[in-house]
Amino acid sequence: MDIKEALNEFRVIFSIPLFPERPVKILGAEISSIDITETVLVSWVVMALLIAASFFLTRRLREVPRGAQTILEALVEFLDAFSKAQFGHRAGVYGPYIGTIFLFLLGANIIPAVSPVAAFGQEPPFSIRPPTRDINLTAAMAILSILLVLIGGLRARGFRPWCKNLLRPMPMMLPFNLLEYLIRPASMCLRLFGNILGGLIIMLLIESAVPIGVPPVLSLYFDFLDGLIQALVFTFLTTLFIAEAVEVSQ
Repeated sequence: MDIKEALNEFRVIFSIPLFPERPVKILGAEISSIDITETVLVSWVVMALLIAASFFLTRRLREVPRGAQTILEALVEFLDAFSKAQFGHRAGVYGPYIGTIFLFLLGANIIPAVSPVAAFGQEPPFSIRPPTRDINLTAAMAILSILLVLIGGLRARGFRPWCKNLLRPMPMMLPFNLLEYLIRPASMCLRLFGNILGGLIIMLLIESAVPIGVPPVLSLYFDFLDGLIQALVFTFLTTLFIAEAVEVSQ
């Protein structure tokens, strides 16, 4: 696949017609159908895999865990302890969200590992690119996280105390405290997008230079290790911001 095409084109897989004869104008753009792009489709695949895995891993649970159930319970206990340490008695509210976004981002970042690569000048029959290379997806996840921070802070403090907190440590800090709700999601969005896109560019350059496929060590780093690191960073920042917002009620 051409590098420019892989980076710039988010091709439409199929469209769902809505108003073919009378398009609706939203923000100056005419909308007559819902386009399902490559980003949306791969994201659906990741979600379907997570749902299927949760079903098969939990359908035959035993009182005395064995095999995969042992690993699963260890992960759940780790998430539960981590959530209680960060969110206190609100761990049951925010813990599932933290675990979900980590698993989704991990799956979205490492799914290119199952994509065939070019070999001996032959293009693969299909290719899977990480949906997190699309800034629209990373922006949506960052906005969702900051909305949870905002709502969590309002619920924990109450409206008036939350507003007073914006004036700390002095009233002149109000604009800067408000800017945090724009800067934080922007930094989270761009950090995830930039790192995944950078790794994809490097892998595409290697694919075009090496005629026998990508060396396994490089694929292990860019597809697995870097994907894991970026999922951890995004999840950690979300946890940090939520814990800071709800700390008064712990």
